[in-house]
Amino acid sequence: MVLLQVDDLNASYGAIKALRGLSFSMDEGQVVTLIGANGAGKSTTLNTLSGLHRAAGGRVFFGGKDITNRAPHRIVADGLVQVPEGRQVIANMSVYENLTIGANVRGEKQVSVLLDDIFARFPRLLERREQKAGLLSGGEQQMLAVGRALMMRPRLLMLDEPSMGLAPLLVNLIFDIIAEIKSQGIPILLVEQNARKALEIADYAYVLERGSITREGNAAELSRDEQVISAYLG
Repeated sequence: MVLLQVDDLNASYGAIKALRGLSFSMDEGQVVTLIGANGAGKSTTLNTLSGLHRAAGGRVFFGGKDITNRAPHRIVADGLVQVPEGRQVIANMSVYENLTIGANVRGEKQVSVLLDDIFARFPRLLERREQKAGLLSGGEQQMLAVGRALMMRPRLLMLDEPSMGLAPLLVNLIFDIIAEIKSQGIPILLVEQNARKALEIADYAYVLERGSITREGNAAELSRDEQVISAYLG
């Protein structure tokens, strides 16, 4: 069943066209990745889907509902949740406070149950639950950002560059976390600079160039495509 449908999406920054007639879809339970060079429009795509950047044209349908240019908080309430590039945890608030804000955004009642699940998934966050988020390491902040998003019980989780700036061991840890989320059937739309890792974990992939999709297909097959290897995996 189609969960997300993007039709002829356009977005601009002033006179600069960032997205040019972008069309793609993803199904329930699927992990889809967008790969491309810096400036290809990957992050703009996620920001436009989540209402943080205004679409200049086209439509976005989520769960059969037109969410084009809706207010971000209403899109989150529908279950489309983004973990932004750079993590963006609230530095002067504790780990516990950051997590409970996630639940409050969607009006979740069983906060303690959700917290237990997050702390079981991320024991490091349990150890640091009273610590200010700004004092966490980069890897711990990424765990917190993902945990906060999961506290919102997403119907679709969008991850923007989750491994950016992390050491190789932490990159592997983050992708282990993504694999676990995938195993639970939570759909993921992934933007990731490490195209090799992204293609390993995704079911389907789209290649973006200058705001347009130039290639798409089964992720495993694209990882063996000579053009993709030369451009993104070499």
